[in-house]
Amino acid sequence: MRALFVGNSFTARNDLPGTLAHLAEWAGESLRHELLWAGGASLRMHWNKGVARETIERTRPDVVVLQEQSTLPIKNAKRFHENVRLFDEAVRASGARTALYLTWARRHAPETQRALTDAYTAIGAELGALVVPVGVAWERVCATPGAPDLYDADGSHPSAAGSYLAACTFFAALFGKSPVGAPVHGGGVASDEAALLQDAAWRSVPSSTSPHA
Repeated sequence: MRALFVGNSFTARNDLPGTLAHLAEWAGESLRHELLWAGGASLRMHWNKGVARETIERTRPDVVVLQEQSTLPIKNAKRFHENVRLFDEAVRASGARTALYLTWARRHAPETQRALTDAYTAIGAELGALVVPVGVAWERVCATPGAPDLYDADGSHPSAAGSYLAACTFFAALFGKSPVGAPVHGGGVASDEAALLQDAAWRSVPSSTSPHA
């Protein structure tokens, strides 16, 4: 699978695409990935810059992962949906599929997860795009006693555990396979923590995008 990731530090932090590639290799799959990111970038910024559009046309990936600026879907869902539609047209024209990186609420505002989830789910349903429910898995883990802290010190960016959870959720959504039992590459996540994160990711991916019950 060839994947192009377009986003900001929520995708780049702790090398989410690389972690996903390790999970794919463990499962006998293959993932080639490219990442276009800038700190705090919105999808509209990427669109206006033009590099993402050119890369989609030139490389013709199988899937293009779109990650919006983390609070825009809460503050202005209409603008967020417009941004996704712009990209989706270009993605479809290249023969690829759009995947939406449904992110998580800030630590101090967990109540905003519903708005994030609704905004991503709505545009995903409209366009037939794959919604990767990282924020849903995140909410599940945060409600679990003794779970690892998914947030970095700023209460916004992912810790190593947060990025690992995201990678497991992407793996389940893109490949339709359970990440349960996968080894952990790199540091920052203990084996018992990894098992909890893998299970939460698998449980959070709808059966419509994955064959598990």
